[in-house]
Amino acid sequence: MTRSWFVLPVVLVARSWCATDAECNQMLEQALKDKNPDTRMQAVVALSLAATRAPVFSRLEGMLQDSDVPVRVAAVTGLAELKTDEAKAALRKALEDPVPEVSFAAAKALYNLHDPAGKQALMAVLAGESKTSSNFLTKQKRDALRMMHTPRVLFLFAARTGVGFAPVPGLGEGITSMQALLTDPSVSGRASAALLLGKDPSPATVDALKEALIDKDWSVRAAAVHALALRNDPAVKPDLEALLYDAKEAVRLRAAAACLRLSAIEAEPKKPVKQPRTKASPKK
Repeated sequence: MTRSWFVLPVVLVARSWCATDAECNQMLEQALKDKNPDTRMQAVVALSLAATRAPVFSRLEGMLQDSDVPVRVAAVTGLAELKTDEAKAALRKALEDPVPEVSFAAAKALYNLHDPAGKQALMAVLAGESKTSSNFLTKQKRDALRMMHTPRVLFLFAARTGVGFAPVPGLGEGITSMQALLTDPSVSGRASAALLLGKDPSPATVDALKEALIDKDWSVRAAAVHALALRNDPAVKPDLEALLYDAKEAVRLRAAAACLRLSAIEAEPKKPVKQPRTKASPKK
């Protein structure tokens, strides 16, 4: 199989390099403070793959003040994944965001988390469909409501519910990362297939995902990182560390978050294996 020339040398060099949590954290911190809003958004998206034991909440909460609207929307989506009281409180503050896309995203997130504030906001949107005097409903919100009925969003919902990764306490489910990939018009169908195959336990699938890490298509590499990270198997960490040198930012940052996730799993104390009970010998 022919491989892209700019990917293979990177992989070969990185194989002997071992990433530390501090280096991964530094990479994400630098990206969150980058002048380029696309870089900041990629960092926020990648955080959905990191362990919540890392300072994910404080990072996402801080990004709600970002000057760029898509970055704030991504932060809202990431906070919704945490499902904590602190995250809900931050989302309630996001309801007051002056930009409709952000406040509406917060309303949907809170509603999905069964928070009364989310229902109240969506009820205001519903009332605005027939009341032109409503201040809550805007053109952007009406457009967002229409998008909820498009085939693309229905496919995204099916992918979210169909991937079937079992949630692990303290670890994100990667929904923000997957949503960013599936809604990017430049992402290939092969990348979507990598995401959907992620839950398949067969060794052949694992090998295929590892092979996809050096694919010439950046979206396939990013999807492979995502899928392998959510398998929660620290054994694949060396394969993901190679992508910390990837030419594409969206791949590098996902790899950094994935390494932090697997480090957290690796650090968990091993549960003692229960020995099967044996029947006591009858007394003579």
